[in-house]
Amino acid sequence: MIYITGDIHGSLDPIFELYEKYEPEEGDIIVILGDVGINYTGRLRDTFIKEEMNNMGAVFFCIHGNHENRPQNIASYKEMEWNGGRVLYEEAYPNILFPVDGDIFELEGKKCIVIGGAYSVDKFYRLRNGYNWWPDEQPSPTIKEYVEKQVKNNKIDVVFSHTCPYKYIPTECFLSGIDQSKVDNSTEQWLDTIEEAIEYKAWYLGHWHTDKHIDKMHFLFHSVETL
Repeated sequence: MIYITGDIHGSLDPIFELYEKYEPEEGDIIVILGDVGINYTGRLRDTFIKEEMNNMGAVFFCIHGNHENRPQNIASYKEMEWNGGRVLYEEAYPNILFPVDGDIFELEGKKCIVIGGAYSVDKFYRLRNGYNWWPDEQPSPTIKEYVEKQVKNNKIDVVFSHTCPYKYIPTECFLSGIDQSKVDNSTEQWLDTIEEAIEYKAWYLGHWHTDKHIDKMHFLFHSVETL
């Protein structure tokens, strides 16, 4: 079984609740749609959360968000093939996998592409207060080119991303006090072109801290769905 949920931001509470309600078995897959937050501090807090998650038995398939360091930047991560795509993992936590952006994975007979990253509207707040922020939080031109090649040459059934195409931005989720004219929506605008280029069955995303459906877009935060 494959379960899908939204951002957890380094809190195990949503995972505990998922386990209590759905009782995943060992080897089941839990997709977290970005901002997992287990590569945020680089300290013992991250280690504790990873140990707890790894010992639960399920495989955690973690999309890259904008409130965490990319595993490519962390020396302890290694790369391996998994279900048709590449994932990054740490030997100490083999059940926690970070897929490479743009790779396509075969999950329950469906072709699933991963597109992580987004802009942090709290970027300047974090920098001003000494909190971590990473300049490669959004897809790079190289990643975008790779994704475009993948969707051109492959059939896509499902998209796992962190944010949504621009046309689907839930404006009711805008944070008060944020000047939207200064927000970088380039990733969402680019995702518009990806959405228009493919015929997909479902698109799952997090980032916006809301639970709702728009057309085939599944916005997930606290809710859980199965693939």
